[in-house]
Amino acid sequence: MTLYILRRVLQAVPVFFGTTLLIYFMVFVMPGDPIIALFGDKSPNPAVIEQLRAQYHLDQPFFVQYFLYIGGLFRGDFGVSFSGEAINSILQRTFPVTARLAVLALGFLTVAGILVGLVSGLRKGKFFDNSSLGVSLVLISLPIFVTAFVAQYVFGVWLGWSRTTVGSGAPVQDLILPAIVLATASFAQVMRLTRSSTLETMNQDFVRTAYSKGLSRRRVIPVHILRNSLIPSVTYLATDFGVLLVGATITEGIFNVPGVGNTLYQAIIRGEGPTVVSFVTVMVLLYLGVNLLIDLLYGLLDPRIRYVK
Repeated sequence: MTLYILRRVLQAVPVFFGTTLLIYFMVFVMPGDPIIALFGDKSPNPAVIEQLRAQYHLDQPFFVQYFLYIGGLFRGDFGVSFSGEAINSILQRTFPVTARLAVLALGFLTVAGILVGLVSGLRKGKFFDNSSLGVSLVLISLPIFVTAFVAQYVFGVWLGWSRTTVGSGAPVQDLILPAIVLATASFAQVMRLTRSSTLETMNQDFVRTAYSKGLSRRRVIPVHILRNSLIPSVTYLATDFGVLLVGATITEGIFNVPGVGNTLYQAIIRGEGPTVVSFVTVMVLLYLGVNLLIDLLYGLLDPRIRYVK
C-alpha cells in the first residue's frame, strides 16, 4: 500500500507541472495588455506602465515568469493580483465558500443519485424505475442556468422557502438551494451508473450464492449488491468533484455566491494571470488529492481489488 501511494504521488508530479504550465501559457498568450486595461479609458504614464510590468515580472520571458511563479508557490506565496490584493487573501476568502457549496452538492448528489439508482435497479421495469429514468432524462436536457432560475423563482419567490440570493458570509442555509441546483447537473449520470451497475451485480455468481445460503435481502442488498455496485459511481463522483468546483461559476453568478466562480470569471475578464493560475493550481491539487483517496477507497469497496507491486 505504501509503495502504491508513493507511486501515485510521483505520477501526480508531472501532471501538476504540466497543468500549471499549460494554464500559465494560455493566460500568457491571451490578447490584450492587462496593465493598460487597469487604467480603463485613461492614458497612463509610460514610466508607470514599465514599473508595473517589472513589479509583476511581465517584462520577463515566459519561462522566467513561470519559474518565478512556481518558486513563489513552493514558498506558499501565490503572488499579488493586479488590484494589489494578495492572492492568498483572495483564496482564503472565496475558496471556503465554494468548498462548502461543492461539498453540499456532492452530498446531495451522492445520497440521492446512489439511492435512486439502487432502488431503480432493484425494481427494473416498474413504475419507480420508469419515472426515475424519465426525470433523469429531463435533468440531462436542461441547462443548469434554466434549473437555477426555475428553482430560484419557485422556492425563493413563489414558496418563500429559501433566499433568492446568498447573504453576507454565505451561511450554510443559504447554500442549500444552490447546492441542490448544482447537484442536479450530475444526478442523472450517478443515478444511471448506479442503476446499470446494480443490474449487472445482481446477476453475479456471488449474489446468487449469498441467496442460496439463505441470507435475507436486507443482508444481500447493502453488503453484496450495493457495495460492489459503487465503484463506477464513486469513480464518477471523484472526477465530478473538480467539475463541481469549477462548474459552480454559473450557479454562483445566479445566486450571487461570493465564491471562486465569480472571482475566477472576473479575473479572466481582466486578464489577471496570477489570480487565474493560482486558482486553477489549487483546483488541480484538490483534484489530484481526491482521485488518490478514491483509488484507495476501491480496495475497501471491492475486496477483489488488491494493490500489487
